[in-house]
Amino acid sequence: MLEEVERWLATRSWSVADRPLHRILAAKQRTGQSVSVVLPALNEEETVGDIVAIIRHDLVRQVPLVDEIVVVDSGSTDRTSEVAAAAGARVVHRDDILPRLPAVPGKGEVLWRSLLVTGGDIVCFVDADLREFSSDFVSGIVGPLLTDPHVDLVKAMYDRPLLTGPDGPGAGRTAGQGGRVTELMARPLLNMHWPQLAGFVQPLGGEYAARRSLLEQLPFPVGYGVELGMLVDALHLVGLDALAQVDVGVRKHRHQDGQALGRMAAAIYRTAQLRLARGHLLRPSLTQFERGADGFEPRTYSVDTEERPPMAEIAEYAHRRVA
Repeated sequence: MLEEVERWLATRSWSVADRPLHRILAAKQRTGQSVSVVLPALNEEETVGDIVAIIRHDLVRQVPLVDEIVVVDSGSTDRTSEVAAAAGARVVHRDDILPRLPAVPGKGEVLWRSLLVTGGDIVCFVDADLREFSSDFVSGIVGPLLTDPHVDLVKAMYDRPLLTGPDGPGAGRTAGQGGRVTELMARPLLNMHWPQLAGFVQPLGGEYAARRSLLEQLPFPVGYGVELGMLVDALHLVGLDALAQVDVGVRKHRHQDGQALGRMAAAIYRTAQLRLARGHLLRPSLTQFERGADGFEPRTYSVDTEERPPMAEIAEYAHRRVA
């Protein structure tokens, strides 16, 4: 298995510099494929506008690589929608998509529903909390899909520094320590149960692109397990050589606290567990502790276990494709 991973790293692991923009654009024009960029957003007014503006400037106006930028707002209470629209994105509210099916909280839910309101042959997902954003995050992961017909899904890989001081000039950052749930949960799971995927540097990263023809066949865990679930399911559906990764540099974003990371890890573990043993469907919960006036107090959270079916099975999606 190690030899297979090493072979995959040598043939399906690239740098953003390997495909210059002019080459990617020529491939797009030659093949006639369209590209949608989706930003799932919840209370990201501080960052979403800059991300949209940079994509529009670099990859819509200067180079016509991206055909649409869609921000799917999953219930923000700040100015996320207004800021995104002012920067040039089309903003769609999660609850307005497929209204016959009540929405549930979770990132995967938003990504799944986005397939109904985008039209690109290639769909590129970008988290809306990135700081110091570069359009390389988009062109880097879209490039292999436009230039290589044998690639179906591309993940971004990058350094993830962990902020260790005030966020500003001179702030302390620990290199390579930002992916705590990846290192403590996802990477061990993949290495033990799906060793073919051991070569992915950022298996949980929120920046990835895929062909619509693949995405519409995949189930979507509704919560934080969506990235791991998608990677595992894509491996079984299209094989390792249809998956790739591209080095886009450094990813800086807002970090969550330890308890939030614990809930993320539980959802990711459950996503893996469901794929290892279908049929044992309990609805688990996770109890964490916070110090209160009378000592440590338990807080119990349900763990995301619901999954949306492949979009190709949804009648509204089928009718839209026909239309």
